[in-house]
Amino acid sequence: MEVDLSVKNVTKSFKDFTAVDTVSFDVERGRFFSILGPSGCGKTTLLRMVAGFEEPSSGTIEIRGRDMAGFAPNRRPVNLIFQHLALFPMMNVADNIGFGLARRKESKAEINRKVSDILERVNLPGFETKKIHQLSGGQKQRVAIARSLVLNPTVLLLDEPLGALDLKLREQMKIELKKLQEQVGTTFIYITHDQSEALVMSDYVAVMNEGRFEQIDSPQNLYSRPATPFVARFVGNNNRIIGTVNKSGDSVTELVTRNGDTIQAKTPDPLPAGAEAELFIRPESIIIEPGTEIDGLNRLQVVVSSVLFDGANSQLLVQSGKSAEELLISLPQNRQYDHITAGDRVEIGWDAAAGNCFEAA
Repeated sequence: MEVDLSVKNVTKSFKDFTAVDTVSFDVERGRFFSILGPSGCGKTTLLRMVAGFEEPSSGTIEIRGRDMAGFAPNRRPVNLIFQHLALFPMMNVADNIGFGLARRKESKAEINRKVSDILERVNLPGFETKKIHQLSGGQKQRVAIARSLVLNPTVLLLDEPLGALDLKLREQMKIELKKLQEQVGTTFIYITHDQSEALVMSDYVAVMNEGRFEQIDSPQNLYSRPATPFVARFVGNNNRIIGTVNKSGDSVTELVTRNGDTIQAKTPDPLPAGAEAELFIRPESIIIEPGTEIDGLNRLQVVVSSVLFDGANSQLLVQSGKSAEELLISLPQNRQYDHITAGDRVEIGWDAAAGNCFEAA
């Protein structure tokens, strides 16, 4: 595959503060690549450097093999979409989309043809004469994307573009954006702090923390096999159990928890005996009342603190032993658990391979 964007050892410092710290990655042509991280981690600064609004303190940024050093934003083959879409309210849809083409001095007939074509591609055929105030939030989003795509950028940069939408529309637009990217084939670089957006839409996700990339991987691998404790905490819901390493070897580590329970976890490398460790286990990996027919599970006796009803996303909040630590457990939809109420004592279990264990920092 050809590479559309190559970032090599890029650092950006502001006086004594390093916002982006020696970041490197490649994005292949036609990929949906997301940069996921909390506010202040450096992801927007990185995007602004790709767009040309900031210059790296060191390192290089190449688009299709061409070094972008010294190229102004308007001379780079990229377009940037912000959370606030900045559509012109006094113009209709066609004039908004054709604005950049008009500035390029393209003919009116060519502008009309390209606008009509791009409206078809973003599923808004016949919307040329609509006013911006007549559009829904999702339609405005697609007009903003169409305005960028009509200029045929090599890379489309999106900085939290769904952040201003309500929850239901955001869920809908995640699916639409993914379908649109696959249809048009343009390389998307997407910035977000919302893990669901990154996981649903992306081919690859880079998890960023304090200016560095912690892991670049497929959404499936990020979720099931996080490389660091930060990724385990940040991507998806996770329960954390603190313990001391009793013994470790052959990809299995045995921990003694603060409550005195002995549990096992799969680890790629042995952990030193006596070290403090963190075990992360997903709520959906925990079995409620597993019974005796399943062998080899980690088993704990817990007390139900609350039943958190949320339809298909309902969960139990339970407390393990004498500690104040609480665990979240997903309620599977293929079984009824109406008999469980707050205050009940139940057994839970999970397979050792379902957890991810790290030596505590």
